[in-house]
Amino acid sequence: MKDEQSPRVQAILKALSHVHDPDLGRNIVSLGFVKEVEIAGDKANVTIELTTPACPVKEKMRGEAQRLILAVPGIREANVNMTAQVRTTMGPGNPLLPGVKNVVAVASGKGGVGKSTVSANLALALLHSGARVGLLDADIYGPSIPTILGITGKPAVTEKNLLIPVIQYGLKVISVGFFINEDEAVIWRGPMLSKLLDQFLGMVDWGELDYMIIDLPPGTGDIQLSLCQKIPLAGAVIVSTPQDVAVRVAQKAITMFRKLNTPVLGIIENMSYFVCSHCGLPEEIFGTGGAERASQRLGIPFLGKIPLATSLRATSDAGRPELLDHLESPIPRAFVSVAENLAAQLSIAAMKGELIQEIKVSF
Repeated sequence: MKDEQSPRVQAILKALSHVHDPDLGRNIVSLGFVKEVEIAGDKANVTIELTTPACPVKEKMRGEAQRLILAVPGIREANVNMTAQVRTTMGPGNPLLPGVKNVVAVASGKGGVGKSTVSANLALALLHSGARVGLLDADIYGPSIPTILGITGKPAVTEKNLLIPVIQYGLKVISVGFFINEDEAVIWRGPMLSKLLDQFLGMVDWGELDYMIIDLPPGTGDIQLSLCQKIPLAGAVIVSTPQDVAVRVAQKAITMFRKLNTPVLGIIENMSYFVCSHCGLPEEIFGTGGAERASQRLGIPFLGKIPLATSLRATSDAGRPELLDHLESPIPRAFVSVAENLAAQLSIAAMKGELIQEIKVSF
């Protein structure tokens, strides 16, 4: 930082120490988020580096920082540049995914809750924020990601015999659906599933990614067990519909991940309500709030609600999710909100990991 000992720079840093990250519980100066303070006459240029471009309070923090800087004597203009450097939860020595900072498994206790649709739209929402994102479709028995994203091509292969992910809408995508016929049933035992997962993780040139979203099969089977054993997951996200029977089954998935020492980053309530196109009133077709109540009971973050909507079904069937074209519509906004809440949970986990490493080094 230029002229760090300058009285006016110190005054700005003191002012910015009153801006707190609500998720990390500390001020942005002590967290090291203030990367640059430049003063030219009565103008201050400040760069603040967050832990994710999908920070849900980014604009609020920018506004608060500008207000505090302008209160510093002699400063009449304040430009606050918000950047981001995604922290990693992977730790050192990860041979399977060396360039991936955070791996998130999207799971459900049962099928039919819209898990794959949520996975695809979460990945797109994180991508829209400016992050580098990959999407691995590990739903061996029902790979629907190629359909949802409108992918018809196949991965290429490098000279080192590594698969190159298909890039669709900016996402790097690998799916078992690329390697089987559309009408073919996958009837595999555990060892074959484990081998396929090894190939998807270790024989794909994923490159540098801030986030990898993995769409898991429903339930608590071999793929989930193998994944938790093979790589240090940042955590799992559980998708459930609101009704009690779905929430009860979702709790079994939560229990499984906890037994495997995999953090559960949060619960998403999909198909939470339906807004009638004629009267505009919400209809609670599957009930509402079941997943949110379960998150409170189990002490797990609630990441948000996704409505049931005809547009979501239609755009998924067409292979071009609504989030790509109508970001301000209710469904895309819901996914963006959920993605921001997920990114916040990942930042909390990463910063805790950094703090633990600092403590170990100090001893």
